Amino acid sequence: MTYASRVLSHSKKLTTVSSLLRCEHPLLVRGFSSSINTSIVGTRRAEVCRSNTRFNSKVDNPQNCYIESNIVSFKVRSFGTHGLSALTSMKMGTQVMGSVSQEGFSCSQVTRRGYSSNPDLPPHQEIGMPSLSPTMTEGNVARWLKKEGEKVSPGEVLCEIETDKATVEMECMEEGYLAKIVKGDGAKEIKVGEIIAITVEDEEHIAKFKDYSPSESDAAPAPTPAPKPTTDSASPKEQKVEVPKAAKTSAASPTDGRIFASPLARKLAEDNNVDLSSIKGTGPDGHIIKADIEEYLASRGKEAPKTAPKVGTAAAALDFTDLPISQIRKITASRLLLSKQTIPHYYLTVDTCVDKLMDLRSQLNTLQEASGGKRISVNDLVIKAAALALRKVPQCNSSWTNDYIRQYRNVNINVAVQTENGLFVPVIKDADKKGLSRISEEVKQLAQKAKENSLKPEDYEGGTFTVSNLGGPFGVKQFCAIINPPQAGILAVGSAEKRVIPGSGTEQFKFASFMPITLSCDHRVIDGAIGAEWLKAFKGYIENPETMLL
Repeated sequence: MTYASRVLSHSKKLTTVSSLLRCEHPLLVRGFSSSINTSIVGTRRAEVCRSNTRFNSKVDNPQNCYIESNIVSFKVRSFGTHGLSALTSMKMGTQVMGSVSQEGFSCSQVTRRGYSSNPDLPPHQEIGMPSLSPTMTEGNVARWLKKEGEKVSPGEVLCEIETDKATVEMECMEEGYLAKIVKGDGAKEIKVGEIIAITVEDEEHIAKFKDYSPSESDAAPAPTPAPKPTTDSASPKEQKVEVPKAAKTSAASPTDGRIFASPLARKLAEDNNVDLSSIKGTGPDGHIIKADIEEYLASRGKEAPKTAPKVGTAAAALDFTDLPISQIRKITASRLLLSKQTIPHYYLTVDTCVDKLMDLRSQLNTLQEASGGKRISVNDLVIKAAALALRKVPQCNSSWTNDYIRQYRNVNINVAVQTENGLFVPVIKDADKKGLSRISEEVKQLAQKAKENSLKPEDYEGGTFTVSNLGGPFGVKQFCAIINPPQAGILAVGSAEKRVIPGSGTEQFKFASFMPITLSCDHRVIDGAIGAEWLKAFKGYIENPETMLL
């Protein structure tokens, strides 16, 4: 057990902090200047390298100072948020990486404190694209609310980030000055962790970042879910394995049929239908990198006019417009494709008589208008009936995992809302416990926020079942909806129509209004009999709506 006896003064906010770290079996490296010739020895001792000069990330022996996040682990004992951001963010050029683990702390904003080998750049913080939703891999900068040179304080909004689901405000984590905006207003498809701005502590340092541009090596990788803590192993991404030169040569050899490429290169090749075997890699040991794919695409684009077959005059006369794809549409498309490819859908359809439902709605709206409340829609009654049916048949309020079926105690209903920006599914939480008036008010508020693209993560996360209604607003008679993963069911509601039905006598008949509804089920979770049982319960609430009040 070793204690770090002293924390070096790389930030004004850490000058009075002491005894911060309690380290057990780690290698600990802090910033030091090029004038210090230092090597790391042993694995049970923490060597603190210090210099009387300013901090610098240049290392005389960088190969000895490459520390992966699985090697360095800090247990935080007691210090403020400023010290925490400094320690979690500390890096030395591109050689040293660290991770901080502590109980009860999590942060999705990527902030790193940099110490460049360039003497013209003072200590600064690199603010990365934050991960603001579970499915977010990249985002757009809608607009900056702070300008370069302005002072920023903790809690102040720096900019608005367009995520895969909504536009979210990003707040400042530490006091300082906004020295450089790397990604300006309207910047699109910024990977999570990629640098979007630089902040400094002293106002006089702002001018030194006028021409700053981050290198590719400075870009932070996208955050991945933290693995379970272990003492003897680490995730594949965090391991650095020294491979003998002969082994590297044989591994890169094409004789075994394997093609080595970076994940980004593979993704780019897949998106553009590029055969990796036709590309020669220029990366380390012949690995294919992103630049190789881009060069191939550029050359293919130049050759296309020469090899493209001649088309008729009718095809040449086509008039079209290419519309940009918003972030929400990209994510929606990928999730629905995943749902259709991996979830075994099946569909159950029944007709529900809604005459009594319409009568009750008319009576309730009369009371609502008299009291100044908002009108109750058929969709509000459908949401309430679906929530009560889920409470009655909880097997349908579940999700599939590879190891178990998770059955939820909360009944949270997502409601599909169509907007100009794409499809949103805000959530009505604990819908089975709320009255119709409360449900109606929340649906209208969330629908308005969705149209304004101002939903927050808590407005659409945590749903356990989804309702999609194309009947009332659009007059669609009947349809089958795609399940919203990881949920196991979604209800598609069609339009109500009057039908002639037989009466009590042989030549008697009467009219009634029927609304078709279709339940899409994940067969891994909901068996056919369970789905039919849920539909029976739902139909009972719709056709006898007074039972929803019991």
